[in-house]
Amino acid sequence: MTDTTTRLAAGDLAPDFTLTDQDGDDVSLHDLRGQKVVVYFYPAAGTPGCTTETCDFRDNLGSLKSAGYTVLGVSKDGVAKLKAWHDEESLTFPLLSDEGLEVHKAYGAYGEKSLYGKTVTGVIRSTFVVDEEGRLTQALYNVKATGHVASLRKKLGID
Repeated sequence: MTDTTTRLAAGDLAPDFTLTDQDGDDVSLHDLRGQKVVVYFYPAAGTPGCTTETCDFRDNLGSLKSAGYTVLGVSKDGVAKLKAWHDEESLTFPLLSDEGLEVHKAYGAYGEKSLYGKTVTGVIRSTFVVDEEGRLTQALYNVKATGHVASLRKKLGID
């Protein structure tokens, strides 16, 4: 499998973006400077793996916030789908719509991947941690939906 997607790494400047959240409000990474931000990309709202991962972020949001982190979920889903899922799962952080995939591509979260033994092009489940200056401290690709948040908390030193 060839990877034609540019991958980011720790130390890189996080690509800035402005996307619309589930309530129709714009959220800009630039506006969050001075805060630590977790930006995670997931394939599709409402699917089993994405629900597991997103609810895991929801359930661990208190400890992430206590450690100074803001969490943003990003998918190619439209705002209406995100709103329905956000409400259904009682989510307490923004879900951002990137229907044109520009932000996915800027982060290397869209491209070739292996799915059930076949090479396909799609969203690569990925998580990025941005520091207060806008630099990546973590760039994690092909993460697993189950157990990912626990692994991330460990990497971040959050009990």
